[in-house]
Amino acid sequence: MFFTYLRRELRRRRKAALVVASGLALGIALVIIVSSVSSGMSKAQDKVLQSLYGLGTDMTVTKAAAAPGSATERPRFEFDAKDSDDEATQSTDRVMVQGFQTLASSTVTEVNGQSGVADAVGGLSMTVMKVDGQFKRGEFKQEEGTAQGGGRGGPGGGTSQPQGEVRGGGASFDVNSYTVYGTDVAKQDLGPLTSSKITTGRTFKTTETNAKVAVVDAAYAKEKELSTGKTVTIHGTKFSIIGVSTAESGDAAANLYIPLQQAQTLADAKDKVTTVYVKAADSQQIASVKAAIQKNITGTTVTTSADLADTVSGSLSTASDLASSVGKWLSIAVLIAAFLVAGLLTSSAVSRRVREFGTLKALGWKSGRVTRQVIGEALVNGLMGGVLGIAIGLAGAYAVTAISPTLTAQLGSTGGGAGRGGGMGGPGRQTASKALDIALTAPVSLSVILIAVGLAVAGGLIAGAFGGWRASRLRPADALRRVE
Repeated sequence: MFFTYLRRELRRRRKAALVVASGLALGIALVIIVSSVSSGMSKAQDKVLQSLYGLGTDMTVTKAAAAPGSATERPRFEFDAKDSDDEATQSTDRVMVQGFQTLASSTVTEVNGQSGVADAVGGLSMTVMKVDGQFKRGEFKQEEGTAQGGGRGGPGGGTSQPQGEVRGGGASFDVNSYTVYGTDVAKQDLGPLTSSKITTGRTFKTTETNAKVAVVDAAYAKEKELSTGKTVTIHGTKFSIIGVSTAESGDAAANLYIPLQQAQTLADAKDKVTTVYVKAADSQQIASVKAAIQKNITGTTVTTSADLADTVSGSLSTASDLASSVGKWLSIAVLIAAFLVAGLLTSSAVSRRVREFGTLKALGWKSGRVTRQVIGEALVNGLMGGVLGIAIGLAGAYAVTAISPTLTAQLGSTGGGAGRGGGMGGPGRQTASKALDIALTAPVSLSVILIAVGLAVAGGLIAGAFGGWRASRLRPADALRRVE
């Protein structure tokens, strides 16, 4: 009897049922679209951060920033002309640890021993500056803060023309600088190299801890016409190129990657690293792990992915803020309005059926039976709204993914130790900001669908509660008054 009466009433009141279902569908669809867009923006932000410090890295440890005004050595280049009248075509290079700040390799072990740390690995970030040209006897001295820019293959790639002077002679020269990252080949699942994919050749073997082999970034390889099987010379040492890597988002962390021991030898930085990349055992305890490292290992700066995220600005950051604040509250407001409208419409429909329900009560129907009938109708309307809302929400999310609007992430400096020696920004990423373009997608997860179904049921129950309350207050006499 219940289902027969339910089917007949829903068929007879199609328009009213459609209005209630449409209101619920609008709210549910908006929740799905906002949730999927927010999820897409979260993934886009993760992609930006991963391009900076590598997959699986939760934080980095660098040496604390030097006191303001402290002196740092400037790069100097010596040439061989025997007197001021002699000229010679010469080429020389200088390997410099980026930021001039290093930590002892033992710091990696100390960090690894902290509570909550799953793994830690050290890396050495370097810049190689090569000068070619005609020189008279003298000394080229680069002015502070120059020769940090470059080509596509990450900061420091390509050719630049820094300001400087040649003392005691004259010169006509070009300066080419590029970045090199020394990676621990025994632990390649942490650090900047993990944000790139080997597209040609292979990566390092765990046995190549001190081998003269290199992986080159694809953009830098194209610029310099490098490929697997060829060699590249760094400060007089030849390295065989074993692989070409392509950054999966943004620019590569460095132009060249070599084993850590070789990097330490070239930079005259034995048992030194510039950055320690850390993976926490529990992502929910990153803040406590950071506090433990800062407390127990003096002279270090710890930068988490959250710290780095705070430096990301641009349309991606703005849109993400809008989705998480305005979008969330808009969804809640629309849902509340949809539930209230559904409830009021259901209550109003019950009021128009006073004669019908009063007659049923006069025939012996209990108030509970009438209430259950109303709630059943409202619940079916809610489920219909849920199905319609899920369909509209999926269509909206698909449209966003199909259009894939491009958002820009402007990456700034974290300050402190992050801009020195690689820092959270990875090797070669100095304090200069840069922009990345990210295509937005709107993935819909199973959990979002389940939430939508739950909202549909909740909407039906709320509407049924309104209608059931109104129906429970009816008396047989109401029907007689309505007839009169």
